[in-house]
Amino acid sequence: MRQVRSVIVSSTFVLIMLLLQGCAAKWWWGSESGQEGQAQAELIKEPVIKVIPPDDRHLTGSRTSPAMQSELFSRNATGLAHETFGDVLFDFDQDTIRMEAMRALDADAKHLQHDRATRLLLEGRGDDFGTSAYNLVLGERRARNVRFYLRELGLSIDVTTTSYGKDRPLCFEYSDDCRQRNRSVHFVVN
Repeated sequence: MRQVRSVIVSSTFVLIMLLLQGCAAKWWWGSESGQEGQAQAELIKEPVIKVIPPDDRHLTGSRTSPAMQSELFSRNATGLAHETFGDVLFDFDQDTIRMEAMRALDADAKHLQHDRATRLLLEGRGDDFGTSAYNLVLGERRARNVRFYLRELGLSIDVTTTSYGKDRPLCFEYSDDCRQRNRSVHFVVN
């Protein structure tokens, strides 16, 4: 009988300790009023990229040799060049479609409907600033925004998106013009 009481007392003690730890953890991390979710959301935010131009004086204007550029260009150009569609360009560290790009997208949507295109791939890209992971996410957001805008215009073909971030650039030089070309969404019509 004494052993049974001892087991009950020790079990009760362990249970009380566990409850106290749970209450302490709840007090420490905040109540269930949303503070916990807010703290987790703050942990995954990527810091804003600041423009810190690299010291380009030692560069000859290109990242790679002409032969390597040719090979990379043929690998990176996933679809046939379509002279009708220009790339949708974006501002630095932004995924908002520019006003001039909206006018071009209006014409692109009409042209795609007129040509009875069945599939469209939108390739999002970023420049060489920031991490690869950040530019992949930014490129995907850019491509999705273009897809959303085309859908709002009434384009009813199969539109898919992908992102190459900064890992598959369209332009290989260390210049502002080249970086601008890489901050883009590229059309691949199938």
